[in-house]
Amino acid sequence: MNNKGSRRGYGESKQLLAEEVFHHIATQIIDGDLAPGHRIRDVDVAEELHVSRTPVREALQRLERLGLVTMYPSRFTEVTEVTPEIVEQTLEFAGYQAGAAARMAVMRMTDAQRAHAATLVEGMYDALDDSVAISNSRWAVFSYLSDHSQNAQHRVLVQDAGIALFRNLRSWTIPHDDRERMTQLYRDFREAVLRGDGDDAERLTRAMHYV
Repeated sequence: MNNKGSRRGYGESKQLLAEEVFHHIATQIIDGDLAPGHRIRDVDVAEELHVSRTPVREALQRLERLGLVTMYPSRFTEVTEVTPEIVEQTLEFAGYQAGAAARMAVMRMTDAQRAHAATLVEGMYDALDDSVAISNSRWAVFSYLSDHSQNAQHRVLVQDAGIALFRNLRSWTIPHDDRERMTQLYRDFREAVLRGDGDDAERLTRAMHYV
């Protein structure tokens, strides 16, 4: 029994360590400390964080699945570029996932939770001119809705993909000639949230993401 418990504890420790390394590297990529084209060597990361190379490789493999890096076996890992095509694909993915979160959550939340979500939506009104503010305000709204969707699978998907979404859309801005329409979408979305209209909330969310 003790041996099994020790093995289980060791496995959990390794998973936690890989998770910490994953978030450490991901944060550096999102913040721009590791720019596109930057080469990451697992041995350097391991030395920096005082860990073995195994959790570093596991973290890099996970980042590769999310599209943030490309691994070249036995050589190095390179931070990927965010191309216009990636931005377009990310907007589409975000629109459908955020739409699903909105549809599920607004019908299931309490009045108090809907009121809080509406307050978060108001934070989007003043974020039209700043790409970072746009990203932060939208993430605040749709991560909250995902957390209150009462769908565990969707919540896990959004949490895992959220890093890639955040990074790929970090520099995206709303076209200047579309800001009036977008502001109206935000206001209509707020009203849909408050009245618990899942269909309209989903439709408006997708329109925000051009899908």
